[in-house]
Order: sequence, then structure tokens, then C-alpha cells
Amino acid sequence: MSDAEWAVVRDLLPVPGWLSGRGGRPEGYCHRQMIDAVRYLVDNGIKWRAMPADFPPWPRVYAFFARWRDTGLVTELHDRLREAVRAGEGRSAEPSAGVVDSQSVTADATVTFGSRGFDAGKKINGRKRHLLTDTLGLLLAVLVTPASVTDRDGARSLLPAAAGSFRRLARVWADGGYTGHLTDWTSQHLGLVLDIVRRSEDVRGFQALPRR
Repeated sequence: MSDAEWAVVRDLLPVPGWLSGRGGRPEGYCHRQMIDAVRYLVDNGIKWRAMPADFPPWPRVYAFFARWRDTGLVTELHDRLREAVRAGEGRSAEPSAGVVDSQSVTADATVTFGSRGFDAGKKINGRKRHLLTDTLGLLLAVLVTPASVTDRDGARSLLPAAAGSFRRLARVWADGGYTGHLTDWTSQHLGLVLDIVRRSEDVRGFQALPRR
């Protein structure tokens, strides 16, 4: 991270017990080093054991990440940063509208059969990530399923959790893959308007569509 990035993130992190007088063993590595190591791993898609030597030892980095993940701190940090970006754009901290979509990706041969599937439409054997973003493109919720799970079924699991977390969320835009019973279901059970943005059949090739 740059010094400017660290200045933003630093104040969002918990103070270690030994620094706040609560006892405990002093940490051997600073939080900035640990976060840099995790960001490097995510950005490059490497294994934990492939962590370069100029970062702290990978078991220490993994233990640090796992502890923050299990206590919900990673999610909380992400949410606070998203709220800060929205505030900087003159938006409310919590969104009132979002965009839902999915993407199927090929799974490695080591991925277990139970967590993968075949997307007949995209001809992909692997997993599917279902994403809900705000209108700025900032992530609100994510769900990973076998690629065989349809967009509508994925949204049935993704949207209730998002509606529970974001009370102001009232409208969600989606493409034609979400048409059908889902629009009525979201209105009746979640109080959300699912607005389908359809592609014109008269246009060939790529076309930028509103709210897509």
C-alpha cells in the first residue's frame, strides 16, 4: 500500500491487546506488512506457500488472515471502505439500488466434484460467482456455486442476505437471465423491485445498456 492508502486503512483496524494495555504477546509483524502480503496473494493468485521471501512467513500471514476472516473483520473493513468511497461520491453510505449478475469460470482439476458443475449456456465446467454491486460497481454481496446453478436460483440465495444487510436497498437491475418467477418472488418476499434490462434484438455485437 502507498502511504496515503495506509493512512486510510490504519484507523479502521483493531488495536492489538498488547498495545492497548490488555496484555498478550507483542506481534512480530506490523499490520501493514500482513495486509500487503494478503493483497499480493489475491492479486497474483498464488498459493500461500508461494509467498515471496520479502513478506512475513506464509504460515504467519495465513493465521493473521484466517483470524480476521473468522471474526468478520475482513468484511467489516471492506464495508467501511465502500461507505467511504460512496461518501466521497456524494452518495449515502448505504445503497438504495444495485445490479446483479453472474460469471461462470472454469475450475481447476483439483476442485472437488461436489462444488463444480456444467453451465450449458456458457459451455463451462466449473463454478459460478453471483455478484451484487451498487450503481458505482462496488461489491455488496457475493455467492459462489457450481456453474450448473442458474442465475435465478443463485439470486434466490444472494438477494435475501443482501436485503437483510442493506435496509435501504429497494431496486435491483438484472439482465434477461433473471426473468420469470424471480421478479414476483423478490417483490413478494423481499420487497425489492427486480428490473430486467433487456437487450434489443435489432442490435448485433456489443451494446452498452443502462444499469448493466
